[in-house]
Amino acid sequence: MKHSPQFRSRREEERAALKNTAGYKAWRIMFTLLYPFIAIFTFLFSVILMFFSGISRVLAFVFGGGNGNSRA
Repeated sequence: MKHSPQFRSRREEERAALKNTAGYKAWRIMFTLLYPFIAIFTFLFSVILMFFSGISRVLAFVFGGGNGNSRA
């Protein structure tokens, strides 16, 4: 089973053929369009998580008697 001479391996040839499918092209377009929204969502979610984590640490400090070893 010999691959085309323009490719180094049969797997490389198969990969090139898969890139010509409609599904791959649709995925590439959708990923390109949605990537900014995914990045913004990730950033906002991280900020919200940091905010609530800070509240949790303050409450643990206050209700733990004010010492630094308030972890259970």
